Amino acid sequence: MTATSYAVIGAGPSGLAVARALQKAGIDATGYEASHGVGGLWDITNPRSTMYSSAHLISSRTTTEFTEFPMDSDVDYPGHRILKRYFDDYADAFGLRERFRFGTHVDRLTPEGDGWILRTTTTDARGAQRVAEHRHRGVILANGTLAEPNIPTFAGGFSGEIMHTSAYKDPSQLAGRRVLIIGAGNSGCDIAVDAVHHAESVDMSVRRGYYFVPRYLFGRPSDTLNQGRPLPARIKQAIDSRVLRAFTGDPVRFGFPRPDYRIYESHPIVNTLVLNHLGQGDLRVRADVDRFDGSTVRFRDGTAGDYDLILLATGYRLDYPFVDREHLNWTGASPRLFLNVFPPSFNGLFVCGMIEASGIGWQGRYEQAELIAAYLAAQDEDPARAARFRERVRTGSWPDLTGGYHYLGLARMSYYVNKDAYRRAVNAERSALVEGIRGRS
Repeated sequence: MTATSYAVIGAGPSGLAVARALQKAGIDATGYEASHGVGGLWDITNPRSTMYSSAHLISSRTTTEFTEFPMDSDVDYPGHRILKRYFDDYADAFGLRERFRFGTHVDRLTPEGDGWILRTTTTDARGAQRVAEHRHRGVILANGTLAEPNIPTFAGGFSGEIMHTSAYKDPSQLAGRRVLIIGAGNSGCDIAVDAVHHAESVDMSVRRGYYFVPRYLFGRPSDTLNQGRPLPARIKQAIDSRVLRAFTGDPVRFGFPRPDYRIYESHPIVNTLVLNHLGQGDLRVRADVDRFDGSTVRFRDGTAGDYDLILLATGYRLDYPFVDREHLNWTGASPRLFLNVFPPSFNGLFVCGMIEASGIGWQGRYEQAELIAAYLAAQDEDPARAARFRERVRTGSWPDLTGGYHYLGLARMSYYVNKDAYRRAVNAERSALVEGIRGRS
């Protein structure tokens, strides 16, 4: 029997976006979520959540929310509790919750004929498990990008505790301890600010410089400025670099290395409190780690320090463990997909949410979902147009999604895009597919 429905894996922001877009397009779909409810990592009670109690958005509410469903809050940078409520409200407003099977873990995806077999394990409230198989015409992977910790290796051995920030939940875990945070991304800086109020001492080990963006500029959330026509990359970099120097000064004077790249060529740090604490002597910046030696950490500049706890703020790696990499056209650190969505083989798999970009928000994920829905509809309602889309993807040149920025060649930047270039490209492709369908109706 030929399957007609699609599967959606994950009920976080991307999975909800897909469920809503398919619903609006009249496309039958079933969602699978391993946790007990919607919200993904923003549900701190989700066993796979990497959330911590002090976590807030680093982009502002109005640039992050779904356009058709404004957040019922006047907080500029909401915390995880408000965001969990937002996703609950979103799911309930559009009847999305009943489209998902909760407590259902996807164990394996296997292609079969013109569809896919999902093998799942469902755990009920009493802990009983049931294994089942489900056949679907296609599968949209929307299980997020921030669940599988990136754990680096170090020379030597450490006699204290080593913890990735994914396991950090509350500042009580730091109380009275000598803490070294390795890495200074947004989570690392958030936790450093927590730590200065609870730990005995706090150091941060960094290997490269960073740009620090204040949450507010001229009395407004900083990412709400310059929301009109985007400036060329070099002009924006020049202007914003001068603005940052005026508002935050030079991070080098606080001990950070000087960045060897331009602003926006890696994700900036939206946290200037960490600079305040550095200026107050509440924490200090250390060089890159050379090796561990019992409770002592030796750094590449020849200095050393003694610690009880090492927190690895070393980010995450992409992980789609339920499907063989060949089906996703993996190249290096990430799949190589057209618009970060479509495998060029068009094998019935699609990915939503495999994008990182300053300011793209959940609306950017929803526009991905709309493009997927437009293509799925075109397969049935305008097969010739869908075929032309596939041929262009397979044989044509793919659009430049960098917006003129030269992103760092790091694993975590392998699926980074410029929000303006990306949204233009996605919406152009969607419009071409939708207009074709409308023209036939």
